[in-house]
Amino acid sequence: MSVAVTGAIAMDHLLTFPGRFPDRPGADRSGTGRSGADQSEAGRPGAGRPGPRRPHVASLPFLAERFAVRRGGAAANIAFGLGRLGLTPVLVGAAGSDFADYQVWLKQHGVDTESVLVVPGEHTARHVRATDAAGERITAFRPGAMGASATLSLRSVAERTGGLDLVVVAPGDPVAMLRHTAECRALGLPFVAHPAWRIGALGRAGLTYCVSGARCLVTGEGEARRLREATGWSGPGVLERVGAWVTTLGAAGARIERAGREPCLVPALGSVTVAEPSGAGDAFRAGLVAGLVRGAPLERSAQLGCALAAFALEAPGAQEYAMDVRRLLGRVREAYGHTAAAAIHRLLAPAA
Repeated sequence: MSVAVTGAIAMDHLLTFPGRFPDRPGADRSGTGRSGADQSEAGRPGAGRPGPRRPHVASLPFLAERFAVRRGGAAANIAFGLGRLGLTPVLVGAAGSDFADYQVWLKQHGVDTESVLVVPGEHTARHVRATDAAGERITAFRPGAMGASATLSLRSVAERTGGLDLVVVAPGDPVAMLRHTAECRALGLPFVAHPAWRIGALGRAGLTYCVSGARCLVTGEGEARRLREATGWSGPGVLERVGAWVTTLGAAGARIERAGREPCLVPALGSVTVAEPSGAGDAFRAGLVAGLVRGAPLERSAQLGCALAAFALEAPGAQEYAMDVRRLLGRVREAYGHTAAAAIHRLLAPAA
């Protein structure tokens, strides 16, 4: 079974601040909004005179305790998870001339990278995130080579691989997301819509186009709310346009909704020690897609997704987890019962 995953390929630069951002050292609580860094300009002309207040200008210096560089990007993370589950997903996206080591890593973990466009002289997309002790985050994103992914054709990918059974349209360049959705329709390819953090960039018309007709729409809980706000659709209005809607709920698991049917809640696995939460969503989506492409019902596919997400939660990065089939089946058996474990064992037979 052949799956293509389109979207972002990125490097994550992660900083950890041991305190709270509002309590950062050097912060000025006088209401002027000036930090110690601002006050250090005493030698500049006019420094002795009070300047105009600039409430719109923020300075937030802090000393990071830890720093790590991790492989990331939604499409690459999902493709990595599919490779861990024994598939050979085709990654479709654009990366910079610094992609060589990342490409080797993905190939070693079962990902077909032959449809990744490498853009000379450009960097792979960069995501910079600082997190404080309370989980508050400051993030920045530089697309880099990602914009070139709009030139990639799913038709060419299908011709090279001998056909595609499913396409995941993950968040990335908005123009590329629209193009790949259009190609799925033109080629008659079933697709999973995962707009995520590109909901705002796509706008109402783009979201309507990228979501309508999807075999499955996958969102987080906050993304589900933003999608309804951006489109003006009610929950039933969304369900009229997709085959199914799967919403991840963090520690509560995932909710499956289909038109004319009662929602189904798939609980998350218990007894998970969280090392890094950011990769769990993409691992869940990898498990969900692996189940779907191998013919499993949505509920069973979501159970596999929850199981793989648990492994990702316990690892320090989105692509740092190992996948031991026996251990996974043991955790599935504990969470969902013997029948679920036997069914998922059959799904994972090629990876065992």
